[in-house]
Amino acid sequence: MTGKKRAAAESHSNIIPIHWDATFFFERAVRSLDRYHYDKALKYFRRAVEYEPDNPVNHCNMAGILSEMGDYEESNRILKWIVDELDPTMTECHFYMANNFANMENYEAAEGALVQYLEEDADGQFLDEAEEMMELFHYELERPTRVASIKSREGIAEHDKARSMLEEGKFTEAVRMLEQIIAAHPDFMAARNNLALAFYYMGMFDKAMETIREALDNEPGNLHALCNLAIFYQHAGDKENLAALTALLKKTEPFHEEHVFKLATTMGILGEHAAAYRQFHRLLREAQLEQDPSLFHYAAVAACNSGRYYEAERLWRQALKIDSASGIPRYYLEQLQRVRSGESIAPISYHYHLPFEEQFKLWEQVEGGIPDHLKRDPLVRSSFFWALRHGDRHTKLQVIQALGMIADNEVKEVLSAFLLEPEEDDYLKRIAIFVLRIIGVQEPLEAVLEGRPVMIEPNRVPSKLPVWDAKWQEIADIALASMNKHYDLVQQHDLMTLWVEFLSRLHPDIPRFAKPESWAAALEYLTAKMHRRAISYHEVAEKYGVSITTVSKNVKRIDEICGIREKMRTTNAVFANAETVETE
Repeated sequence: MTGKKRAAAESHSNIIPIHWDATFFFERAVRSLDRYHYDKALKYFRRAVEYEPDNPVNHCNMAGILSEMGDYEESNRILKWIVDELDPTMTECHFYMANNFANMENYEAAEGALVQYLEEDADGQFLDEAEEMMELFHYELERPTRVASIKSREGIAEHDKARSMLEEGKFTEAVRMLEQIIAAHPDFMAARNNLALAFYYMGMFDKAMETIREALDNEPGNLHALCNLAIFYQHAGDKENLAALTALLKKTEPFHEEHVFKLATTMGILGEHAAAYRQFHRLLREAQLEQDPSLFHYAAVAACNSGRYYEAERLWRQALKIDSASGIPRYYLEQLQRVRSGESIAPISYHYHLPFEEQFKLWEQVEGGIPDHLKRDPLVRSSFFWALRHGDRHTKLQVIQALGMIADNEVKEVLSAFLLEPEEDDYLKRIAIFVLRIIGVQEPLEAVLEGRPVMIEPNRVPSKLPVWDAKWQEIADIALASMNKHYDLVQQHDLMTLWVEFLSRLHPDIPRFAKPESWAAALEYLTAKMHRRAISYHEVAEKYGVSITTVSKNVKRIDEICGIREKMRTTNAVFANAETVETE
């Protein structure tokens, strides 16, 4: 007897306690639903309500099960109580009630609930279904449905256009339109969320945070806004608020595909890779998404970052089957092998494109630089705008050159705004000015240089010269046209800077420059040397159709005035050795 008691006690000590909470019962309910065990699902949803009685989603789920079981009256009683007492913002309950009334063939009441849904719901989640229901009511009631306005359509055309701008990476244009939409329709939550994201993509973090807080003041439970807020908390390093919000989001199990995707990507960005993988795995079960390589990539990243290397390889190989041309899945399969071998690498990004540095390597090898489809990619563009605000000096220099390859109105606005940032490096601003001139901005530019506001007149680079002669511009244009395909924008800018310095030091005794090609050749020669590029007098003279003697004379003249050799010595450039090359 004693031995039996001892054995029972020992067995009891090995029991693992189960943590009972609303999430536990919710998951049990969903599992029962998948098996069409509605009675069990109802029981579990009732238990979830007991644990979280103030959570309207739990009550709504219970009403949904009752509707599936045919108890439409009890379902409507719960739905009405939700919008009357618990959470009036859950306007979708009116749509569910309309369905229940329709199933009871009470079309008058169904029409009333549907009209209330259409006139109060700003998101339009069930708009397509509601329009189909209106056709049914028109047939059954033998008259048009009495709907005065559809709230979710207010500003919807403008919002679709603004969202398209975001997807094309035209962030500043999208911001202007979204601000106008919100001014006209303050309850338009999708517009508020997208405005916050636009600010975030542009690197304007304070504005992004302010906008998302306003959105949550309007609708505290909006999942998109909560996910955005979590990302913003992470950026701000607000660990305490981030931890609390992350815990809440990890317990959330959205039904709708769009919400599942938003939650999954947010969990990945927050570093909650196991939670992200669980949500991405849910999405992969949906047949209509199986041909999307980016979704396989997201799931693979989540798998890799949570230690599921075999699963990550399987998913990236699936992405490779669908998208073998881009090189993206292949690159990440290579990174996975490095991870498996124990090599320490940078964190793998959820964005479905190559890392920033890898893209620059490719663009440098391709004639024309950035491919057209990447110029329109909002992730690429947002990474540029973000890096321009928050990257190191070298990265910003690369970004300015890359923006020069995109060369659209958005780029012009972003670079113009960059010129006014008082904390930014003056050299970077001068490069930005040069890029703006190269891509066709000819009006005067406002800038902050050397700590004071200045107006840059329409020359290619800032100059203190009182005039800018057409002959000087002709020489610069000849050199730049010749260098265009073989020198990057920084090197072209440095040529212009050298030319302006030479002219400024000579002023007012500037010669006539009878042979512009010979001066252009001298400028290219010196620019190549400053950037340690191999070049000879013979090569550059032949290129410009002038004599070696003339080029050599002009090089020496520019060097006498600007001290190029001395500058290059101070930067460890081996200019002295160039003497042996110069005599070719």
